[in-house]
Amino acid sequence: MSLKVEIELTLNGATARASVPAHWSALTALRQTFDLAGAKLACGEGECGSCTVIVDGESVNSCLMPAVDLNGRTVRTVEGLWTDDGVDPVQRAFIEKGAVQCGFCTPGMIMQARYLLDRNSDITDAEIRRGLEGNVCRCTGYTKIVDAVITAARAAA
Repeated sequence: MSLKVEIELTLNGATARASVPAHWSALTALRQTFDLAGAKLACGEGECGSCTVIVDGESVNSCLMPAVDLNGRTVRTVEGLWTDDGVDPVQRAFIEKGAVQCGFCTPGMIMQARYLLDRNSDITDAEIRRGLEGNVCRCTGYTKIVDAVITAARAAA
């Protein structure tokens, strides 16, 4: 039997509580305890970005963060991007620009793009490419992804 730890966090705008095994990653807790399947486990080493979420305003590889470190934090996942008007402008731009192929990397890519645009809505092509370096896509070649982020930035302006 593994040791469990009680955590309380603000998850996508709502208070969430859970008892999680002390050895779990934040990604495991998000997927298995809170039923949020957007963030994906791919490399498990913080190299691919498929598990990207935003914690207290910072982009985080949730596969590397211990679940217990979510306690008292504010976490936003791709599921938390929905608005009263539907999808977030970044999500809409990914759809419109065809920046989605297999879709495995898409939630992490969208969260990283949202993080970048929250910091700088007047972002350049070079800044987007640099900001997405930690997110790996094996399908798209990145051009459509960069186009989608530029489109979302323009929509926000």
